[in-house]
Amino acid sequence: MIKLIKTKKTPEQLAIEQAKDDKPSQNDTLVDMPITEHLIELRRHLIHGFAAVLVIFLALAGFSREIYDIFSAPLTALLPVNSSMIATDITSSFLAPIKLTLYLAVILAMPYILYQIWSFIAPGLYKHEKRIALPVLLSSVILFYLGIAFAYYVVLKSVLAFFIKFSPDNVLPMTDIESYLNFVLKLFLVFGATFEIPVLTLLLVLAGVVTVDSLAQKRRYIIVGCFGIAALVTPPDGLSMIMLAIPMWLLFELGLVMARVLVKEKALLQNNS
Repeated sequence: MIKLIKTKKTPEQLAIEQAKDDKPSQNDTLVDMPITEHLIELRRHLIHGFAAVLVIFLALAGFSREIYDIFSAPLTALLPVNSSMIATDITSSFLAPIKLTLYLAVILAMPYILYQIWSFIAPGLYKHEKRIALPVLLSSVILFYLGIAFAYYVVLKSVLAFFIKFSPDNVLPMTDIESYLNFVLKLFLVFGATFEIPVLTLLLVLAGVVTVDSLAQKRRYIIVGCFGIAALVTPPDGLSMIMLAIPMWLLFELGLVMARVLVKEKALLQNNS
């Protein structure tokens, strides 16, 4: 009767296997290329990303007015009966919906744009770097979309209601469509960037800039910082500040949990080797 014995690999064998795993695959083998060829390759990927934005923009351009109506619905629903949005410039009624459609096309094409950037840098990454970089890239896109959705569906209405409620009695709110577009886009950018806090926390820990324990010990100062940043970037009302500060804090906690799990997995791999 033959008994199969499972031998334990020596540290030297594990190190050799790890080194093989870290090498680029045959399809990803780096080739010494002149800088001009790298620039040509980069241009090709950028052209593909620009083409995606152009295709989406052309497909949506015919619905630019309807898109702006949806975009401005939180404001028009709060305006008094005799009030409406206005255009103070003769070209604003045309350019504002077109600009919004272009911004929307960029946002919708962002996954494909990031895919093109990934295709350009991926051949220069090792396998263990790809295992980290790809989930981080996908998570950042998803979190940015969630931040925009949170700003539109939760924050925007309360912020607009605050400004309209506290306007003087002898002032009839009639917002310019260009001003409204710029205001809301800034709000989207702030919340989209805020929702990247878990990714930023994870990257800082992986880069060795900070440790999980040091961040946990400074939690009280970070919470105060969240409220301070929220007070600076939001309109001057307490509700908006709280609606930004609390998600910032919770997202920091999420990034801390993710970093703690990743550090434990990395420590287990090192112990096994």
